[in-house]
Parts: sequence; structure tokens; C-alpha cells
Amino acid sequence: MTPNKRVVTRFAPSPTGFMHIGGVRTALFAYLWARKNKGIFILRIEDTDKEREVDGSIEHIQETLKWLGIDWDYGPDKTNPFGSCIQSQRLDTYKVFAQKLIEKGLAYPDPYTKEQIDEFRKKAESEKRPFLYRNHRPATFGMW
Repeated sequence: MTPNKRVVTRFAPSPTGFMHIGGVRTALFAYLWARKNKGIFILRIEDTDKEREVDGSIEHIQETLKWLGIDWDYGPDKTNPFGSCIQSQRLDTYKVFAQKLIEKGLAYPDPYTKEQIDEFRKKAESEKRPFLYRNHRPATFGMW
């Protein structure tokens, strides 16, 4: 590690339920690697799936990590120089960069509505074949 570069790790659970052993393992590995390397450990909350979010799960995640002795340098309750660690609070930033990727031809907007995608899924299920959304990308998007 060079003097001006630090290891940065993060644990980014989705608040769609409560902590389980897999989440604990992932958080522990990221935390220990950051601490071993005198780095930074970030707790980022992936709360963009609001339909599945479980009330109280963000607090439960934080309480569980604290109970385990895992502390974070930046998180929902600790500000950082790059903005919020709660993803739903960063959507405007993501939109700016998504637009830049589209303008450079490195990404494309999804032409389908949620309802259309649901219809694709239902059709695949009725035909007893797996639903693979990536097969529904626009035919005009040649580079992929």
C-alpha cells in the first residue's frame, strides 16, 4: 500500500429483513480487512427497493454490528466527505452519472415499463422456460 492510498471496504446490506449469518460474515470480513490495513470501513445502506424494505431493519443492522464490536468510519449516522451512505439519498448523483454514460454510448435507457417486463416474465413462465431479462434488451444496442 502506498502512503497516500488507503484500503476502503464497505458492507452494503439491503434493509429488506434482519441480519443473518451471511451478512454478519460479509461485514466481518470487510471490517477486519479494513482494520488490518489501517483502512476505512463504510456501512452503506442499499435502500432503493422501497417495496420490500422492512421497518426497523436499518436500526437492527446497526445494532447487530455494534453488538458484534464492528464499528464503521462512515455510515448512515456518520457523515463522510462524499455524501450520504444511504443510497436513496444519492439518486440525483446516480442520475447525473447514468446520463453521462448514456451520452457516451456506454449505457442505454431501458425502453420497457415494469408492466411490460412483468408480461415478458409471465410469457416465459407460461412457456415453461426461464425468464432472462437480458435477452429483452433493445436490438439497436449492437455493442453488447
